[in-house]
Amino acid sequence: MTAQNNDVLLRVENLKMHFPIFRGVLRRQVGAVHAVDGVSFDVMRGETLGLVGESGCGKSTTGRTILQLYKATGGNVIFDGVDLVSLKAEEMRKTRRKIQMIFQDPYASLNPRMTVADIVAEPMVVHSVATGKEIKERVDYLLDVVNLNPAFASRYPHEFSGGQRQRIGIARALALQPSFIVCDEPISALDVSIQAQVVNLLEDLQKQFNLTYLFIAHDLSMVRHISKRVAVMYLGVIMELANRDDLYREPLHPYTQALLSAVPIPDPVADAQRKRVLLEGDVPSPVNPPSGCRFRTRCPIADKICAESRPDFREVKPGHFVACHMV
Repeated sequence: MTAQNNDVLLRVENLKMHFPIFRGVLRRQVGAVHAVDGVSFDVMRGETLGLVGESGCGKSTTGRTILQLYKATGGNVIFDGVDLVSLKAEEMRKTRRKIQMIFQDPYASLNPRMTVADIVAEPMVVHSVATGKEIKERVDYLLDVVNLNPAFASRYPHEFSGGQRQRIGIARALALQPSFIVCDEPISALDVSIQAQVVNLLEDLQKQFNLTYLFIAHDLSMVRHISKRVAVMYLGVIMELANRDDLYREPLHPYTQALLSAVPIPDPVADAQRKRVLLEGDVPSPVNPPSGCRFRTRCPIADKICAESRPDFREVKPGHFVACHMV
């Protein structure tokens, strides 16, 4: 997607993830949930790509499929020149040292029966990258890096707040010195007062360790703060992808325009003057998505062609990609 190959760390090509639906005693497949249905984008080394969209649009599934936590139905995930989809289990296990994930729920993603030291050390033990004293030194260092007292290492997750638990999850993700991290809505379960602290920590760590992020969220203002480029997703398909400033200044896709018009503005005068785009109807079911453009059933400018053929994801301006017949 218009970048020199040596700058691209991750390339996702026509990625699909369909979950089969089985019914009856014989467990026959009667359909599939089209959670991710032909997603393509690049992530450059050292950048943060924001992935936004409403709940249930396939953002988290995209992140998990990239990491091969789900086996893709189709498409390619090329990380550092290697197609992860085609890797065998043992090869993928070795590659996992370079790609990690920060999970959405800091309460569910930490084992309540393990101490903080065991949680952060587990990746190092599983991948045999350190032993004994090295592990303890590395755990203390990682806790210090995420602004937690290393003396807390012997405590259990229930003794920490949500923000502190998420920091433990971040320390665990850093344990194997990865180059790419999928941040799956890492702040959505936290108090607003803590969210900014965690986002600032992620930015500091990115500079310190030269990390590359795929930052999944539905908070558009936070995505604008942390991301260099933003991809907008709807019902398993990317509708628009552009540089952050270009996207927020001049959104081209009707869905992006509707999303951004719902973001609160702290200036009451400007807020009163702007035009709200209100979408009618509900999001269609991913089990039986609309023909042609996925957004056409709610789109204010949909035409006959929108039902007949799926729009190409094309570059309409340098670095600005849109999937819409009307643009």
